[in-house]
Amino acid sequence: MSALVASCSVAATAWLAVQTTSGAIRQEQGQNLSADAEIYNTLLGYAATHPSWEGVDGTVRKLAGRSQRRIVLTTQDKRPLFDSSDHSNGTSSPAPLPPQASAVVDPLSVDTVLVPDTASAGADRVDPRAVGPFLLPAQERTLLRKASADSAQCLGAAGIAADIVESPSGRSRVQFVSSETDRSMELKCLTNYAAGPTPTEKKALRALNQLADACLKRQGRTGVKLNLDLSWDRGYGSGGTDTALPVALPTTGLTKEEAAAQQRAAEQKAVEEKAALARVTKEKAADDRPMPAAHNSKQDRAIAACVGSARREQLTSYVAAPALLFIDSTDAAAGVPGFDLSPANTARIAGVTALVLALTVGASVIAGARLVRPLHALTGAAQRMRDGMDSAPVPVGSDNEIGRLAAAFNDMAAHRARLEEQRKVMVSDVAHELRTPLSNIRGWLEAAQDGLAEPDPAFVSSLHEEAVQLQHIVNDLQDLGAADVGALRLHLEPVRVDDLLGQVATAHQGLAETAGVTLAVSAAPPEAPRPPLLDADPVRLRQAMSNLVSNAVRHTPSGGRVTLRSYVTDAGDEVAVEVADTGSGIPSGDVPHVFDRFWRAEKSRNRSTGGSGLGLAIVLKLAEAHGGTASVVSTEGEGSVFTLWLPVTRDGTASTGPERTAKDRGIQGVEETPGQP
Repeated sequence: MSALVASCSVAATAWLAVQTTSGAIRQEQGQNLSADAEIYNTLLGYAATHPSWEGVDGTVRKLAGRSQRRIVLTTQDKRPLFDSSDHSNGTSSPAPLPPQASAVVDPLSVDTVLVPDTASAGADRVDPRAVGPFLLPAQERTLLRKASADSAQCLGAAGIAADIVESPSGRSRVQFVSSETDRSMELKCLTNYAAGPTPTEKKALRALNQLADACLKRQGRTGVKLNLDLSWDRGYGSGGTDTALPVALPTTGLTKEEAAAQQRAAEQKAVEEKAALARVTKEKAADDRPMPAAHNSKQDRAIAACVGSARREQLTSYVAAPALLFIDSTDAAAGVPGFDLSPANTARIAGVTALVLALTVGASVIAGARLVRPLHALTGAAQRMRDGMDSAPVPVGSDNEIGRLAAAFNDMAAHRARLEEQRKVMVSDVAHELRTPLSNIRGWLEAAQDGLAEPDPAFVSSLHEEAVQLQHIVNDLQDLGAADVGALRLHLEPVRVDDLLGQVATAHQGLAETAGVTLAVSAAPPEAPRPPLLDADPVRLRQAMSNLVSNAVRHTPSGGRVTLRSYVTDAGDEVAVEVADTGSGIPSGDVPHVFDRFWRAEKSRNRSTGGSGLGLAIVLKLAEAHGGTASVVSTEGEGSVFTLWLPVTRDGTASTGPERTAKDRGIQGVEETPGQP
């Protein structure tokens, strides 16, 4: 059924596409040519005036909205910079790129096919909008604009038509409307016009001159002096920018009037030279004749190449990096006229459409019925679970999406049932653990109140022991709950594991002697390397070791032995801390549960071998908090070996960071835990 619907749909779509594709392509080609050039030129201008592509999204969106096309900018290795069609904020995969880039947006290498006008792309293919260090500050712009306005006003009063134009760098200059001008008035009006470079331009021009001369020097050629219009004079070294604004001449031995006259004469001479150079340049621009042979020489071509290379090197840090431009239609058929069909063809299309619609509706009804039945079953099971009723597993049908959903629901229901059972058991365990010390405290206090017990030191000591036991249970529960949500922190410092072992052994020596158990720290062989200095929390590590030692002593009969040792693994990436005993051992079926909370192999909760059932769970949390873990190897009737595994970084420190938040850690106080029978 699905294949039939798909076949009919494909056939109808193919027929309609054939009828309209040719016209759509012809119309789109004409529109795309002009749109491509506009998009390219706009983005080229952005790249020429910005050091990076950051912030280009607004420009791209405007271009995409105006052209109704998808515009994508990527780096040259096709890492995305911005995609005009991305409106999902990264929540879905972007559309694939067109197979080939429309252009490379590089203001230092303009594509003359998209920008054929040489006025928009210089001879060295550097976009004129890329001015870099030649960009004038506001103060210099204001001075040049005022000087140009004064000159234009003076020329206008003399009947000479002139306009004020501003270059991309912000430099204002006077441009004559007609080539027929009165030279005397021209010189008079341009007297106060700043024709040379400003301080900003002079600095940038000097740097450019140095780069060009370095290029020429590598070729064994003589340096040149660059002018502001990037023409050059031969036979000069770097920094030849003497065409700047007239500078003060030496006035030693001159009167004030003579010095002023000398300065005015120098300014007049500079302006005349500049005006003559401007006239010659204008005449050359108006004349289509080729330049003299001297300027087409191999030397001049080498100079031009070095100047272009120097410009690109100087502007690199001021313009955006080259980017690939992909232009794709967002709606290729938008606005394209429909097809003009005869009545017979119209009837044919209507018939095909009706047939496809009927097949689609029939297939949808059948598929919908197959989907609704298992969904109703899932909904009923979820409602029964919400009402607290035990829900029977939902039947799993075929291996499809609905079947996998039903299987996942059954797994979730089973997991929820296990969690509920664990919660009930935990509540029962907590109630029992709290009831025992509270009952003892209450009984002793009532006995004292009734005069049956005397509040002597032994009485107070007994109450204190029960209160401490109660406090241990409450603290353990509180800290384990905080560790589960990552609310505890480790306070790290350099620690020697073997030193901690000695401290723990000393602290538990009295307990071991009372139980008739030998407690010793195994010394490493002289040739063995000493465990590295770990970056760890000594209180937490000592807590974990104390829990293991207390547990081992408690489950080792009189005459037995508990041995502590630490060593570096053969791989050198972990430090192991072992607590081995010769006790009763753990049945193999109970080993996977020894680190569970409130788990006991002995269900009697006997105080001689029992506790709160939290000690080994705490050990595991502390090990995980330090980036490691805990394990146990046990043989029933022979003993057990509990091991803390602490990872070591390459520099020999523990892998945890300072004040690391522990998702699973954090214990205060020593808990003697009956984690084994």
